Amino acid sequence: MKESSLKKKKIGVLMGGLSREREISLKTGRAIIKALLDKGYQVCGIDVGYDLAEKLLQERIEVAFIALHGRYGEDGTIQGMLELMRIPYTGSGVLASALALHKIMAKKIFLYEKIPTPPFEVLHREEIEKKAHQISIPLPFVVKPSREGSTLGVSIVRKAEEILPALKEAGKYDEEILVEVFMKGKEITVGVLHNIPLPIIEIAPKSGFYDYHSKYTKGETEYIIPAPLNREKYLFAQEVSLRAFRALGCSDCARVDLMTDEEGNPYVIDVNTMPGMTETSLLPKAAAYAGIPFEDLVEKILLGASLKIENEKKILK
Repeated sequence: MKESSLKKKKIGVLMGGLSREREISLKTGRAIIKALLDKGYQVCGIDVGYDLAEKLLQERIEVAFIALHGRYGEDGTIQGMLELMRIPYTGSGVLASALALHKIMAKKIFLYEKIPTPPFEVLHREEIEKKAHQISIPLPFVVKPSREGSTLGVSIVRKAEEILPALKEAGKYDEEILVEVFMKGKEITVGVLHNIPLPIIEIAPKSGFYDYHSKYTKGETEYIIPAPLNREKYLFAQEVSLRAFRALGCSDCARVDLMTDEEGNPYVIDVNTMPGMTETSLLPKAAAYAGIPFEDLVEKILLGASLKIENEKKILK
């Protein structure tokens, strides 16, 4: 389906939602709405709540542009609902979305597919007190909740006395806690758009830790594009990012976050199936460097939903 056909349909931008990343999602949604309006599409912003199905029917939404981050939006739940309602949508499907947000399951798949990812251990919330000092990964290490985004609940543990507080902090967000080897190299990210890796960005926060504040506050992080890696390591980082994207079954677009070791070898940390689209977001920066303006990027993502329409027609024949 071409742009001209989609312009005849009413597009609902699903934003806000019920996760802790609600405010970022609203910013993403507003930016997407403006881009689509500028391109001549019929757009309606929908603040996602428990009455989503009713709103979709009331507004007669024919295509959904998912601008949700975190749980209940990026984890397969909304995707499943849209499948049942026969509303085509942007981004990855139910399974890929669920796997990507579940960092532990994603890492198990990476190991199976021989995609480099930092070694890790898993703890459950109820085991924190008992197993806090039985972790075999040497300090420093990273502690994070299994299913959360925007570095919420993430800590870098450098001293033994920091272990228990970090585990408890992660436990506020999820019952499963990921303890991961801390990589001492650079933090990089690779956007993937329709199975094509975009230019790599190095993330260099002034604080030394790319936390929530560094992510969403102007001037707190330097973004270097293209990332200063040697050609071999650069191409390998793009290759493993694309492999991670495909291993999880992602579609349309995603952002793959990686860390390098001290020799510059890349390791996949996680895959974000609905990357941010705010003024400080990384996917738009990479796309712009590749010559794709923001409005065109949004339209290219939207066209992914049209492919789902065509595939559905083939299945129903």
